Amino acid sequence: MNLKNTNFMGYRRENGRMGIRNHVIILPLDDLSNSACEAVANNIKGTMAIPHPYGRLQFGADLDLHFRTLIGTGCNPNVSAVVVIGIEPQWTEIVVNGIRASGKPVEGFWIEGNGDIATIASASKAAYSMMKHASKQQRVSAPLSELWVSTKCGESDTTSGCGSNPTVGNAFDKLYDIGSTLVFGETTELTGGEHLVEARCRTDAIKKQFKFMFDRYQDIIERHKTSDLSDSQPTKGNIAGGLTTIEEKALGNIQKIGKKCMVDGVLDKAEEPKMSGLHFMDSSSAAAEMVTLCAASGFAAHFFPTGQGNVIGNPILPVIKLCANPKTVRTMSEHIDVDVSGLLRREETMDSAGDKLLDCLLRTANGELTAAEILGHREFVLTRLYESA
Repeated sequence: MNLKNTNFMGYRRENGRMGIRNHVIILPLDDLSNSACEAVANNIKGTMAIPHPYGRLQFGADLDLHFRTLIGTGCNPNVSAVVVIGIEPQWTEIVVNGIRASGKPVEGFWIEGNGDIATIASASKAAYSMMKHASKQQRVSAPLSELWVSTKCGESDTTSGCGSNPTVGNAFDKLYDIGSTLVFGETTELTGGEHLVEARCRTDAIKKQFKFMFDRYQDIIERHKTSDLSDSQPTKGNIAGGLTTIEEKALGNIQKIGKKCMVDGVLDKAEEPKMSGLHFMDSSSAAAEMVTLCAASGFAAHFFPTGQGNVIGNPILPVIKLCANPKTVRTMSEHIDVDVSGLLRREETMDSAGDKLLDCLLRTANGELTAAEILGHREFVLTRLYESA
């Protein structure tokens, strides 16, 4: 597939980024504000509340990550406008100001001193105006290189490393060739294959950054006296699917970055890349956590290869699921966007499978809903670094 002259129809945001969805989100700063956000979304049709369980008594790096994730979510190019509701004014304003820097419409409200009813009424009026504005916005043409694409795999089995993950790698190679911005991660699932990623780092400085991120994770294992990952990596489902060691899982995971891509940058959790190319982001291997971090980093579409079947979605980041396991494609067909099981039957080539995935990406970018969107999967899970004060 020749992507150099391929365009998609998306939404040009105030900061120049291209989005492929046009959401107005009602974003709670903290768990106490979830109810008010859901009430506003119920009042103003077409808006979407994104509830979560955190945002109280967090501190230090954990609080920084909390703010970075919420601000990044609001700044994502798939979002047209944001209403932020918090219990207190100070932290609410931090998130509002962070989103405002992107240039998009955002307003903040707080419940303390106002109560739920007054807050919901004021926020609903703001959301009404934002929804009116969003409904007038039109899609415009842009080169495919402007579409940021992330990837993460889940519920992996032997067909993942042999079929669906290399399909993502093939698509990533083609996107990389046209100057796209790409990201992969899952720090734990590189264990035993981290040297292969190091060898793909473009410079010694990037290699040093990657090693710092990977070693930081290893230090956590040391501090908690965990001698191995047998309770969670591979998961019991992975083992049932034929993956016996974390090293096997890592080798399959690394297939997603293709054969041509170099690692051009290293990101911390929910950090936005400042240049095009392939980036590694330190991140959890838990599906909803990493996809949430990718959305907060500014990515507008996501490739999710699965072997035994994962149902993950996200409120603002369309998740395109592909699978090479014929049984999963048959039994969970409503969750699979791209069937590449023909690879294992030798009915299609890796190149044609990659093109099939890219064709789905283009359709999704132009407005076609993914399976997860149609089924209402809106998993939004924030990453925590440590317990609250």
